[in-house]
Amino acid sequence: MNNKIISDTEAWVMVQLKHESSGHDWEHIRRVTRQAQEIAAIEGGSMLIVTLASLLHDLIDDKVVADEIEGIQQVTNWLQKMDIDESDRQHILTIIKTISFKGGGQKPVESLEAQIVQDADRLDALGAIGVARTFMYAGNKGHQMYNPEFAHRDTMTVDEYRKIPSSAVGHFYEKLLRLKDLMNTKEGKKRAEKRHHFLEEFLQQFFHEWGERP
Repeated sequence: MNNKIISDTEAWVMVQLKHESSGHDWEHIRRVTRQAQEIAAIEGGSMLIVTLASLLHDLIDDKVVADEIEGIQQVTNWLQKMDIDESDRQHILTIIKTISFKGGGQKPVESLEAQIVQDADRLDALGAIGVARTFMYAGNKGHQMYNPEFAHRDTMTVDEYRKIPSSAVGHFYEKLLRLKDLMNTKEGKKRAEKRHHFLEEFLQQFFHEWGERP
């Protein structure tokens, strides 16, 4: 793995996300990248592909950038600047275009590297960090902490997922609690179990303090 390519990409991504306040900041990228590398060391796959896709995965996401097409072009330009060959470049772009949850109706990812990066990204939406990021994102978007009048949606289009109001707690039911059963790799499934259990315990305590059962 080319350490200079990785270090240069890290520095570039840090600059892109230095003002990000929705929970998709550099620290999220750092955690996902570390976790993906750990899973790849167990499951296999190209460490360079896994690392670059992890570092770049949020730079085309509409939660973070105003224009996904422009984001894809910027990432493409960066990979060309790093002299990543065409095959690897297309593999990385395919990964970052396809791993997002976006309502849960996306097709399963195909390559091992995509499965690893998706698992690592989803693990960061679980556990204590996942709870913190959920409320951070809700606050950033002006969503309520909890609204018992909002119905939990089991299936959503991308537009419904992005545009119809939900709440921080509603997001647990619409996404977070579903992730454990959507993990791809054996190691990802193993790591998700404990974090999923934490979500369940958190919600139990939340509703106890709220004074209502879900």
